[in-house]
Amino acid sequence: MADHPLEVLLRPPVELWSGIVALSAGIICGTAPSTLMMTPSVGYTSAAILAGLGLYRLNQGSQILRYQRNLKRLPRFAMSSSQISCYRNHLYLGQGFKWGQKHTQRLKDTLSPAAKRYLEPSKIYSAVRKFERDVENTGLQALGRLTSKDHVLNPFRPLPPIGGNPAIHAVELNEEEVLLPMSERVGHTLVLGTTRVGKTRLAEILIEQDIRRGDGPVIVFDPKSDAGLLTRMYMAAKRMGREDDFYVFHLGFPDISARYNAVGNFARITEVASRISGQLSSEGNSAAFKEFAWRFINIVARALVSLGQRPDYNNILRYVTDIEPLFCEYLEWWLPRNAEQGWVEDINDMTHDAEKQYKSNPRLAKHANARTEALRKYVEQMGVSDPIVLGLLSALRYDRTYFDKLVASLLPLLEKLTTGKIGKLIAPDYFDVNDDRPIFDWTQIIRKRGIVYVGLDAMTDTEVASAVGNSMFSDLVSTSGMIYKHGFQHGMLDGKANAMPKICLHADEFNELMGDEFLPMVNKSGGSGMQITAYTQSRGDIEARLGNAAKARQVEGNFNNLIMLRVKEKDTAELLTNQLPEVEISQKMTVSGASDSSDTENNIDFTSSTQDRISMLRVPMLEPSHVTALPKGQAFCLLDGGHLWKVRFPLPVEDDEEMPENLQALTKEMEKNYHTAEAWWV
Repeated sequence: MADHPLEVLLRPPVELWSGIVALSAGIICGTAPSTLMMTPSVGYTSAAILAGLGLYRLNQGSQILRYQRNLKRLPRFAMSSSQISCYRNHLYLGQGFKWGQKHTQRLKDTLSPAAKRYLEPSKIYSAVRKFERDVENTGLQALGRLTSKDHVLNPFRPLPPIGGNPAIHAVELNEEEVLLPMSERVGHTLVLGTTRVGKTRLAEILIEQDIRRGDGPVIVFDPKSDAGLLTRMYMAAKRMGREDDFYVFHLGFPDISARYNAVGNFARITEVASRISGQLSSEGNSAAFKEFAWRFINIVARALVSLGQRPDYNNILRYVTDIEPLFCEYLEWWLPRNAEQGWVEDINDMTHDAEKQYKSNPRLAKHANARTEALRKYVEQMGVSDPIVLGLLSALRYDRTYFDKLVASLLPLLEKLTTGKIGKLIAPDYFDVNDDRPIFDWTQIIRKRGIVYVGLDAMTDTEVASAVGNSMFSDLVSTSGMIYKHGFQHGMLDGKANAMPKICLHADEFNELMGDEFLPMVNKSGGSGMQITAYTQSRGDIEARLGNAAKARQVEGNFNNLIMLRVKEKDTAELLTNQLPEVEISQKMTVSGASDSSDTENNIDFTSSTQDRISMLRVPMLEPSHVTALPKGQAFCLLDGGHLWKVRFPLPVEDDEEMPENLQALTKEMEKNYHTAEAWWV
C-alpha cells in the first residue's frame, strides 16, 4: 500500500477474501491433488505456494482491521512501577512512534466524510449505552451494570473514559519504546498539559527511573500534595534499598515532616539576603524598597554569623522588627576584642547619664533604651570602621515609623515563613534533643544522593506554599553555583574538586513556585549537573506568575525538550506546532463533466468523463487542534533537537509493598483532604 500514490486504509479489508481463497485452494492441493489433476509432488508444491500467499494476504487484511479497530479503541497499556523500563543512558517515556508525513496524511484522511463509519461507535453500541441510562433507577440496573463492565469478554463494553480523539495515536500500528538520551536531560524538560490529563502519571514514571538509576539525588516539589506520587516514590526507594535516604518535607503535616533551613547554609553571607529579598517585588517603586530590605537583612545576617549563630527566618524577623537587642548583643561581644581598657566603666557612666535624661524628658525613651543609647554614643566617639558595627548603627538611626514603611513588604513575607508550626520546620532548633525529626540541607542531600519529597500544601495556603517553595529554589540556585565552581565534594577530606552529580529536580505545578530565582536555575544550572523537569498547565500560567512576557519566553527558551499533553489554549499548543515544518500530503479530487453534440449527422448526442486527480498540498505537520484533542495519558514530545514523537504513558498497576505506618497515615490523610489522585484512567 505504501508503494501506491494513495494509501487507503479506511476501506473494506478485501485482502481477506483473496487470502481465504488462496488458503482454501492450498488445502485442496495439499489434501486432494487428484481433484485438480495434479500429481502429489505438484500438489504439495502448489499448496505451499498458495498457503504462503494466503497467509500474506490475511496478514494484510488483519492489519487493516487492527488499524480500523484502533481508531475507536486502543489496546490497554498498563504496568506496575517495577515493570517500567530503566536504562542507564536513556529515559523511558512510554510507547509510541516517530511522527512523520505519513501520519499527517492518515490523520487528514480520518476527516473525510467517507471515514465516519470507521470512527463513530456502532448503532448497537449506542443502543446499549442508552439502555444503561434508561435502567439506572429500575429493576434492570443489574443488567446495566453487567453490560458496562470493561472486560474483554463483554462485546458491549464502553470505551475508556480518556476523551479526545483516539485516531491521533492509532495512525501507527507499530509502536516502540520512546527514549530520551540522558545527555539531553541537562537541557531541561518542560511538560505542559491541562488539568487531569496525566501530568502526575508522567512524573511518576520519570521519578521512578531516576530513583532506580541511583546516580544522583532526586528532588520533587509537589504543591498539590499528591498521595499517589509520594507512595510510588517511597516504593521505588524501598526496592532500591534507599529508604533511609528518603526525606518527606510536608507543610500540611509538620509533626512528621523533616526540617529544613533555607538560609542556614551558604558560601557567601550575602546569599542570605538575596534568598529572602529575591521574593519581593522589583517592579516600579518597589525596587528601592527591595534594595533597602536586602541591605537590612544583610546587616542582620552578618552580625548573627559573627556571633556564631546560624541565620534563620525567626531570627531575621525578630531583629527586623527590633534591631536594638542585636545591636547590644553584638557590641557586648565586639567591644572586649576591640575597645580600650575601661570601656565598661565608660559605658556604665553613659548609661547612667542617659537614664537621667530620660527621667527629665520621657519622650526620648521611645527611641532607644539607656543601655542602647550609651553603646551608640561610645562607638561613635571611638570612630570605628568595622562594617558590621557601622551597619547596625545606620539601622538604629532610622526613625521607627519611617523604618516600618521601608520594610513594609518584607514583614509579610517573614510572617508567612515563621507562623505556627511551619516556622519550626524551616527554622529548626539544631540543639533540641527532644525533636527527632531529621534536618536536611541541599548540600547534604546531594552528597548522599538522597530522595526528597516536598509537599507544599498549596491547596490549603497558597501564599505560604509559594514563599517556602521560592526559598527552597533560591537555596538550590546557590547550592548549584557552589557545585559549579568547586564540585559537590568541596571541603571534604577525600573530596574530588571537579566531581559533578546528576541532580534530578522535578517541579510539579512549578508556576506556583516560580520567581526570579528560577530564571538562573534553568539558564545556568545545567553546568552543575541539574536536570530540571517542570510541569505546568499552560504558557499563560508562566507569564501570569512572572508578570512579564519577556521573562516567560526566556524560561520557555531554556527548555530543550518539550512534552505536551492535551492543552486548551491555542497559544500553548502553538509552542509546539510552530516549531514543526510543513509537509506535503496527497489529496484526491474527482472531476466529472458532460457535453452535448450539435452535429445532427453524428450518432453521438453527448459525451461524459470522470477523472480522479491527485494533487500535493503543503500543510503543517501538526495543527493546534490536534494537540487540544489528545486523549488523556497521551502526548506529543519534541525531543533530541526537534524530533517529534507521539507517545502514550502506561496506566498504573498497584504494587503490593508496604509503607511505614507514619507514611501510611500521611498518605491516607492526604487522600482524604486533597482528593488529587482521581483515577481518570479507570
